[in-house]
Amino acid sequence: MGKLSGKEQPIDCRFDIIVIGGGHAGCEAACASARMGCTTLLITSDITKIAHMSCNPSIGGIGKGQIVREIDALGGYTARITDATTLQFRMLNLSKGPAMHSPRAQCDKRLFSKVWIDTLENTPNLYIIQDTVLNILENGGECKGVKCLYRGEIMASRTILCGGTFLNGLIHIGLKHQPGGRIDEPGVENLSDQLEALGIKRLRFKTGTSARIDARTLDFTQFTEQPGDAEPQHFGYYAEPSPYSCPSGENRTDKTTSEKSNPSPTPSLYSAQDATPAPPTLPQLSCYMAYTNRETHRVIQENLDRSPLYQHVIEGRGPRYCPSIEDKIHVFAGKESHPIFIEPENSSGYLYYLNGFSSSLPLEVQAEALRTIKGFEHVHIVRPGYAVEYDYFDPTMLLHSLESKVIKFLYLAGQVNGTTGYEEAAAQGLLAGINAALSLQGKPPLTVDRQTAYIGVMIDDLVTKGVDEPYRMFTSRAEHRLHLRQDNADARLMELGYRIGLIPEERLTRMRTKYERIGELVKWLEQTSVNPLEMNGWICTQHSAPLTQQVKAYQIALRPEVKLCALMQQMEMLGKIQSAYEQEVIAGAEIQIKYGRYLEKEREEMQNESRLERIGIPSWLNVETLQSVSIEARQKIGRYQPRNLREFASIPGVKVSDVRGLLIAINRKTRRGE
Repeated sequence: MGKLSGKEQPIDCRFDIIVIGGGHAGCEAACASARMGCTTLLITSDITKIAHMSCNPSIGGIGKGQIVREIDALGGYTARITDATTLQFRMLNLSKGPAMHSPRAQCDKRLFSKVWIDTLENTPNLYIIQDTVLNILENGGECKGVKCLYRGEIMASRTILCGGTFLNGLIHIGLKHQPGGRIDEPGVENLSDQLEALGIKRLRFKTGTSARIDARTLDFTQFTEQPGDAEPQHFGYYAEPSPYSCPSGENRTDKTTSEKSNPSPTPSLYSAQDATPAPPTLPQLSCYMAYTNRETHRVIQENLDRSPLYQHVIEGRGPRYCPSIEDKIHVFAGKESHPIFIEPENSSGYLYYLNGFSSSLPLEVQAEALRTIKGFEHVHIVRPGYAVEYDYFDPTMLLHSLESKVIKFLYLAGQVNGTTGYEEAAAQGLLAGINAALSLQGKPPLTVDRQTAYIGVMIDDLVTKGVDEPYRMFTSRAEHRLHLRQDNADARLMELGYRIGLIPEERLTRMRTKYERIGELVKWLEQTSVNPLEMNGWICTQHSAPLTQQVKAYQIALRPEVKLCALMQQMEMLGKIQSAYEQEVIAGAEIQIKYGRYLEKEREEMQNESRLERIGIPSWLNVETLQSVSIEARQKIGRYQPRNLREFASIPGVKVSDVRGLLIAINRKTRRGE
C-alpha cells in the first residue's frame, strides 16, 4: 500500500502501520517504518512518557552495549539519543580482551525522553495519538488494525505490539497492589486476554525497580566515587577527529573544570540523512558505591513476611541477573554485604537511582533498611521501589521477522516477548518496524543471524528456545563473540542498514573508508622495518624485550605489552609515518594484528555452521516417520518449526545424532526424488 493522500479518507481512519506502545521498542519501530516511507501511527497512553526510563536511566553494559552499537549501524536512533544525553560514559571490561569491551552510559532521564519525543515529532510519515488500545481487529487469522478506547477502530495493514509491562500489569509495594504498567500509570486489561483467545500462548513475568532518593540527604563522603572515562567515547558511529588519541591514558589532556561544568544547549536529533559529528556532551557526573551490612540484612530478613515475593502474592518469575535486595539477602545468606551503586538521574536535579537495591518491600521497611547504610542515615525516599507483574507471550510462536505465526501481519517486540532491558526492546522494535515495512513493500524480511549480530543471537534464542525467565543479553550467549565486538558493528551491519534505506550513503562511505584505512595500516606495519638502534630505548619504556635484529613493525605490534597507539607515536617521532591514522583505525588494526589467529579460527567455525544453515528442512519431509530422529527431536521440529539444520541443532534437547539422522533422511529422499 502506498502513502495515503488524506483526500481519499481521513488520516485518522487508516495507516500503513500501527505501533502500540511508546517505549523503547515502540519508538524504534515507529521511526524505522516511517523513515522507510510507510504512514505510521504510534499509539501511547501518555505522550509525556514516551521512551521513559522506568528503571535505571542508563544504556548499555555487558552485551547490551554491543546491541546499541548494532542498532546504530542498522540506522536506529537509540545510540545517538544516548550520546546526546550522556552524563557519564564508561567502557566496561577494558582489562579483558576486545570481545568483552562493552560501552555503558548514564543518561539524563528527562532529556532522553525529550529528545526521543522531538525526534518522533519531526519524523515524516509518523503520527502520534494518546489513547488506549482495547484489542486488535482480527479477521481470518489476519490483523487488520486496532480498536481504541476513544477513537474506536483504526485500520492498518500491519500492526506492531510493543506493550512493555502494561498488559495486565500489577504493581506491588509490600502487600498492597494495584493495576498498572508503571507506578501510578494504568495498565491494559483486555488486549492480552484477546490474544490468548486467538491462540497466542500467554505467560507471566515480574520485574522491579529501586527507590529514587534525594541526594541532598546523603553523605557522599562515606561513598566510593566512580568517575566516568577521562576520554569518553560514544555509541554512535561518527567521523573520528583525533589521530593518536590513546584511550589507555597516554598523552591525555583532561578537560578543564569549567568545560565540564558548563552544560551544552539541549541537543536535537539529527535528520535521517545526517553526517553529524559527535554531539556536545552534558556535564559529566560521577556515580558512587556504598555497601549494605549485617544490620541492613537483619531489617530485610525480619520483614520478609511483608514481601509480596515471599508471601507468594507475586506469581511471575523475575530476572535472575537483576534480583531484588530481598532475593540477595535470602539466596546469599552467608554474604555480609552487597554493593549499591548511587547513580544520577539528570544533570541538574537531585534525584538519584539506587542500582542494586530493587525492592517490593513496604515503603517504611525500605527506608529503615537504607538508613542502616553508611551515608544513608538521613535518606529521604522520593519514590519507593516496587515490583510489577505483567503478561508476555511465548516468543517461539514468532517468525524470525518477529511476525506472529498465529496472526498474520501482527508483529511483537520488546518485553511482550519475554525480554528485559531498554536495549533488547529497542533492537526488537527496530527489526519489527523494518520487517513490517518490508512486508508492506512486498520485500523479503530482514533476518539477522547469530553470526552477524547480538541482535541475531537474541532473536534466534527467543524464537527457537523460548524463555522461562526474563531474557537479558550477555556476551556469553554468543558463540562467536570475538567476531561480534562493539567496535565492528558498523562493518557487520551498516551495509544492511543502507540497503533497507535507513543508512545514508555518506555514512556507508565513511565506514568503508575506515576499514580500507585499517587494511592500509596493517599492510604498512607489515612492510615497514625498524632496527634495534632506533627502537630499543623506547621498547624498554614499554617493559618489553629489546630487539636483537631488524624486524618489521608488525612484529612489535604483535607483542601483548605494546600498545599500537604508543607504537604509532614512536614511529611518527622517527619520521616513518607519511599520513596520520585516526584512533578508531588504530584500534581496529590492533585487534586484527593481536587476535588474527583467533579471528581466523572463528571464521572457520562460522563457515562450518553456515553449511548447516544452507541445508533447509523441506516442507514435504514427514518428520514423524523418521526413526533416525528421536521422538523428542521430532516433537520439537513440530513446535519450533526450524528452517534449517543450524536452527534445528540449536533447539534445547536436540542431540548431534538427531541432526545427523535428519541430514541423512533429507539426502536420501532428495536422491530418490521424493
